Amino acid sequence: MRAAAPDARRRLSRWERLEPRPRSTMLRQVLHTGLSGGFRALGRFVASHPVFFASTPVLLSILLGASFSRYRVEEDVESLLAPKHSLAKIEGNLVDSLFPINHSKHALYSDLQTPGRYGRVIITARRGSVLEPPHLDAILGLHRLIYHMQVSVPPSGFNYSFSHLCLPDDKNVCIVDDIIRAMEEIQSARAANRTTSVLRYPITELADGRQAYIGHQLGGVQGLGPNGAMRGQGVRGDGVRGEGVRGEGVRSAKALQLTYYLQARGGLMEGVAGQWEMAFLGELRQFAALHPQLVLYPATSASLRTDFQFSSVLARRPLLASLGLCGVLAVLCCSMRDCVRSKPWLGLLALLSVTLSGLTAAGILNLSGSTYNSTYLGIPFVMLGHGLFGSFEMLSSWRRTREDQHVKERVASVFEDVMLRFSGSTLLHLLTLGLAASPLTNMEAVRLFCRTAALAVAVGYMYMLSFYSSCLVFTGYLETGYRHGCFCRRVPKQDRLDSKPSWYRCLMYTRYQDEEQATGTPHGVSHSHSLNLAHTHTYVHPRPANNHDHVTHGTHASDQHPQDSHLLLGCVRRCYGDWITNTYVKPFVVLLYLVYISFGLMGFLQVTQGSDPPSALVAMDTATVSYTRAHQRYFSSYSPVIGFYIYESAPYWNDTVQCDLLEYAKGFQRISWLEAYLDFLSERNQSTSPPRENFTRTLRHAFLREPRFAHFADDIIFAERGQGEEPDVAVSRIFLVAKTTENKREEMSVLLDTLRRLSLTSRVRFLIFNPSFVYLDRYATAVSSPLRHSLLAVLFLLGLSSLAVLEPLVSVWLGLTLLSVQFGVLGFMTLWGVELDCMSVLCLILALGHAADCSGPLLCSFAAGKGDSRTRWVRVALERHGVPSLQAFICYAAALVPVGSVRSNLTRTLFRCLALTAGCSALHTLAFLPALLTFLPPSKSHAHRAAGGNTPRQEVECVEMNDSTRVVDQITTV
Repeated sequence: MRAAAPDARRRLSRWERLEPRPRSTMLRQVLHTGLSGGFRALGRFVASHPVFFASTPVLLSILLGASFSRYRVEEDVESLLAPKHSLAKIEGNLVDSLFPINHSKHALYSDLQTPGRYGRVIITARRGSVLEPPHLDAILGLHRLIYHMQVSVPPSGFNYSFSHLCLPDDKNVCIVDDIIRAMEEIQSARAANRTTSVLRYPITELADGRQAYIGHQLGGVQGLGPNGAMRGQGVRGDGVRGEGVRGEGVRSAKALQLTYYLQARGGLMEGVAGQWEMAFLGELRQFAALHPQLVLYPATSASLRTDFQFSSVLARRPLLASLGLCGVLAVLCCSMRDCVRSKPWLGLLALLSVTLSGLTAAGILNLSGSTYNSTYLGIPFVMLGHGLFGSFEMLSSWRRTREDQHVKERVASVFEDVMLRFSGSTLLHLLTLGLAASPLTNMEAVRLFCRTAALAVAVGYMYMLSFYSSCLVFTGYLETGYRHGCFCRRVPKQDRLDSKPSWYRCLMYTRYQDEEQATGTPHGVSHSHSLNLAHTHTYVHPRPANNHDHVTHGTHASDQHPQDSHLLLGCVRRCYGDWITNTYVKPFVVLLYLVYISFGLMGFLQVTQGSDPPSALVAMDTATVSYTRAHQRYFSSYSPVIGFYIYESAPYWNDTVQCDLLEYAKGFQRISWLEAYLDFLSERNQSTSPPRENFTRTLRHAFLREPRFAHFADDIIFAERGQGEEPDVAVSRIFLVAKTTENKREEMSVLLDTLRRLSLTSRVRFLIFNPSFVYLDRYATAVSSPLRHSLLAVLFLLGLSSLAVLEPLVSVWLGLTLLSVQFGVLGFMTLWGVELDCMSVLCLILALGHAADCSGPLLCSFAAGKGDSRTRWVRVALERHGVPSLQAFICYAAALVPVGSVRSNLTRTLFRCLALTAGCSALHTLAFLPALLTFLPPSKSHAHRAAGGNTPRQEVECVEMNDSTRVVDQITTV
């Protein structure tokens, strides 16, 4: 008789499915039934082999975890944070092929994006000017210490100094900053008690007559205006043509910057250069201790990489604290008053499943030769959020199954109820992350993160099907044997507990089935008017149409003893569900949603790009951040040095070409061989537009042989024409510097676009380049394109999933929910001070999957209900899926708290975006959707009438009656 009851119920369910329905509805129902049946069979198979499915993931994780000996860290930060395919990189390769890279590095100054090896320091004075004699002498002493500093290589024992590693000029002399030569001239003149030429800013003239740009070497300048009047910080010259010095006299300067460029040829010299940079930092620390009147802000080529990866080091302990805090709350969320039905171990096992899947994914990455970077700190939270939602949904579904069923059947019912929705949300995760990880993404950091996160989510899904499900099987056998959920000890019956102390009776409290039968109520029939009647299945017959009682299908039962329910479930069932669907509360919820949209729109209209992508992703209180702030404070008056490259032969002797080139450079501070040459011709009373041969001959044999103009030979490349003919100027360059304000990045982006558009229409073929342009060029497109691709993937998947969902409006509601959550996260993160960079875009992509995890089950449960009122089904959906979502939110929020304490720009962005994602998703799942679904489609009464048609229907319920000896199937007409 026990086996006959399930068969009868399955036959009744099949009879009901034979009702005439529209063709599209039948197709969706066939797909849904087939998928649910497949997952039910999978659940029965997992429950039949729990040891295999529990041990295999553990062994696999241990084996793959041994591959951490191949752990490697990404060292090329530029390849991660700069757009992979951009015009700036192509232009940079062309520039490197035309002009020596060493000299280009020195001339094309850029603060944080200079390629190659170097050591750099900003020196400020606590009082006065850095040009005062005591400070000037100390700075020159520091320069001599660095110049003669030596590092030794252990194998050979040879000592290397800066002279062995520096960039040499044409005379094989180390290239040093021009401000050093100017300061040495001032010191020599003071020692000889003679006057020297006035130091000018931003372009000054050295003792050899050469003009030098010192705008990036002297900062916080106060200049002497006309008649000796003092001018404010960042004075600029007149910018007129001519050989004479442009700029005004410097009265004082608050900061000075020194840069020491290195060349690393081969692996050995690369290692020596790295050791020199470390010795450079050590020498600066000692100097700062001996000279407290000066403040030093050092930086090297390795500072950005080190500080970028330092976020991972700082986050180690907070991540462990997050795991521990999440574990404690997961145990509490899985606990109940009933010690047998309580499942505290499942909370820890859910975290263990996430940990094992992360270890397996990391092992796969190690074996594939992938490298790690600090953006991967967000991947554990992707796995944690997805895994917690799945585990709590499975536990909630388990508690709704019939306790008198075999464990295998209960697990099969759980798989049938949960796994279709969980698989759909996993597929949405994989599709959004997979499309963002495709070659369509132009940001390498985003692509690598999404690829790794997709792998981690896929492995976590497999471990949820295997490891966690087998753990559910083991705890199910403990529950069947009436063993304590925590101590695994068999719980005695009530008559034996009466003689025990009160604390022992409280610890061992449970409810036996024979006690339920003694109450006189058949097991499975609820005392309340719940929509889920245990062991009740509907078979449809013609009946009077005025009977409105309705029950649901399946083997899931409501809680028969509310006093033994989980605390959160009791609160939702008795308080929150009625309150949120109250007629007087819903207008305030709608008003709250309008406020949510308004603030989201306010933030959306203020979205800005990251002002400095590299430094925005490094740890706080590091050399990179300190240096960046000092640079922004003292050296933000001028842009990086822009190289203006004329890459095709042009008639420079032509007046029109000369006017065009001078017009292009107008308004810039510039060092131009063409302007100097034209002034040189004017001084000699020669025509500035002579024939080609005369123009080139004078340029080569007169102009470039003057000592003050000899350095311009690096800016011109000649091309031979033929024997006996003067060569042409094939390629040349000039250097431009623009005046900037606080919005330096935006102004540089506008300047880059303007000059590029000009190059398309100009008669002179030119390009512009600076190493920092690789971060500016197409950065906005590179950052936002993965987000657009993910949104398209979501819309495509939701349209496709409508074929497997019984109610197509679920896909519409889910799509609107995802867009609303992402819109809110984008707006509120802007109001919270988060800029749009690669880390915030990654969080916006993750928000899609997180919102689908928490709101998808609620929408599916609501849409699947037929008959009764929408308010009634909203309450049922909240009981079934709102509680697991709330449990997951609590654990997820607790895991985020320790991460917010990490002193890192990267983790700060991660914490704020993920916290907003969790908060917006919780608002939609627990407030907005429950209120809106009570008066918006789909309609329940309409669906019920459509299902019934005009034929009166009668419901017959099959109730399973239990006694002490047998099980009897009794069919009673309701």
